[in-house]
Amino acid sequence: MSEHKETSQNPAEAAGTEPNAAAPASQAEPAAENTGAKTQAASVEDQVAAAKKEAAANYDRYVRAVADLENFRRRTLREKDELRQYAASRVLEDMFPIIEALALGLDAAKKPGTEIVSVIEGMDMVLNQIKTTLGKHGLKEINPGAGAKFDPHQEEAIAMQPSADIAEGHVLQVFRAGYSLNGRVLRPASVVVSSGKPDEKNEPAQSKD
Repeated sequence: MSEHKETSQNPAEAAGTEPNAAAPASQAEPAAENTGAKTQAASVEDQVAAAKKEAAANYDRYVRAVADLENFRRRTLREKDELRQYAASRVLEDMFPIIEALALGLDAAKKPGTEIVSVIEGMDMVLNQIKTTLGKHGLKEINPGAGAKFDPHQEEAIAMQPSADIAEGHVLQVFRAGYSLNGRVLRPASVVVSSGKPDEKNEPAQSKD
């Protein structure tokens, strides 16, 4: 009688698979997740470092811009101050010949036997020279003639008087001339303005014969 030995096999072994075959795959998943997290963290750190670098560069540009603006402001103030101090230098240089001519005229007028006509002619010549010189630098006299329409932008009315010859709202008389510089009024002309024809009702009645 032959002996038969019965051997028991594990179901997993019978199926031809080992019990721990799936374990390495399950352990690899956390490792992959850790690697991805580290990569993401490194990327965030790189972005933060780049942002800090850009912020530092922007701040440096801001500081430079503020310094440039301050230097420009100081330079502008200095140039403005120099311009104000020496703005009249060209006008004064043109006035030198006039001052010299006036001095010579006064010396001649003091000499015995000088005729008053010659003095008047010399003074008139110096006055015209002054007006011409100042006119070269933009100065213009405001001197409306009688009968000119009153201009409130260049003239000031110091009084109003009736006139039979000058229409209402027109210059009757120039009391003092004005001046403008390059179109800007420095001093308005002082004028008397006509209020129109006299009121006949206020005139004394004429007696009838």
